Amino acid sequence: MGILSHAISWIFPDYQFEWIVPEFEKTLSKELDFLQEAENAERTARNFRKHKSVKVPHIFWDFTTRQVLTMEFMHGCKIDDLHCLLRSGLNPRKVAQTLVEVFAEMIFVHGYVHGDPHPGNILVFPHSSKNHSFDLVLLDHGIYRELDERFRVDFCQLWKALILLDQHEMQQMGERLGVGKYYQYLPVIFTGRTIDSKSGLGKSMPIEERKRLSQEVRQFTMGDISQFMESLPRDLLTVLRTDLSGLLRSIISKLGAPQRVRLMANAKYAVAGLVPKYNSEPGFSLKPTAKATFDYIYLRLCLEVLELHYKMKGIYASLLQQFKYWFSKFVGYLPTRITLPNLVS
Repeated sequence: MGILSHAISWIFPDYQFEWIVPEFEKTLSKELDFLQEAENAERTARNFRKHKSVKVPHIFWDFTTRQVLTMEFMHGCKIDDLHCLLRSGLNPRKVAQTLVEVFAEMIFVHGYVHGDPHPGNILVFPHSSKNHSFDLVLLDHGIYRELDERFRVDFCQLWKALILLDQHEMQQMGERLGVGKYYQYLPVIFTGRTIDSKSGLGKSMPIEERKRLSQEVRQFTMGDISQFMESLPRDLLTVLRTDLSGLLRSIISKLGAPQRVRLMANAKYAVAGLVPKYNSEPGFSLKPTAKATFDYIYLRLCLEVLELHYKMKGIYASLLQQFKYWFSKFVGYLPTRITLPNLVS
């Protein structure tokens, strides 16, 4: 594979993806070590020990070696199997929200990320009770990435800037993350809106913004793209692959949840990830700084306002639908000359 990559880069000088080969080799060697996978599984179980909706199969260490992994067998629906979820009385959107919150917590709070969250590795086990609750079962813990602590905090800061559309902070975080002049495209990559966007978090990009962005992207060469990818920290590539490359997005889409669910979960856990962790080392203060506490409260307030806004839109849309239904049922038609206030645009 390395020889092929060198040959391609020689034929196409703009091709600068040779760094992928050693990364792939490193990942493959870890995935084939079942002792490492067992340790990954137990660490994830400890990270989510207080999370009632997350389950990791128990490891039977007496029957586990580097070549053999023995764990608890767990039942459940594949997370993208809508028919199974509905038959079990579960709300697919609630399942989607739990999924994105679990992976947001991995990235922003724990800094320890499952690297292969495809539908076959995530089961949904419905409880027998009538409250429509469930467990999210995480399987296949062979590929994990432990994020550098400095990167984790910087990534939380980046999301803080993305929430507030703080261009100066985005530029600073872009420089710290090594993306340089491409920092202006980070909002597009992560939130789907441009750096000078006037649209709210989770809303679709206006047509004029799309046209302007399309014109800019057309000017990129293969060299620009490969240079950008090579400059990214490996931790950021892991996050991009997990959160944005289609692994989670496709599952969310199949479950019928809007991408806003993912954005709000990332924003919420990025805020939580900025609160200084307690540390037992001598001389380390156990109290968060006043500024960190203020930032946390301020950002949480912003998110609560956004959540309230989206909930009110949902309530209004539901009431409007009910009004149309009952009016047409009793009157027989809907009046065409009545203009209702446009609160859900």
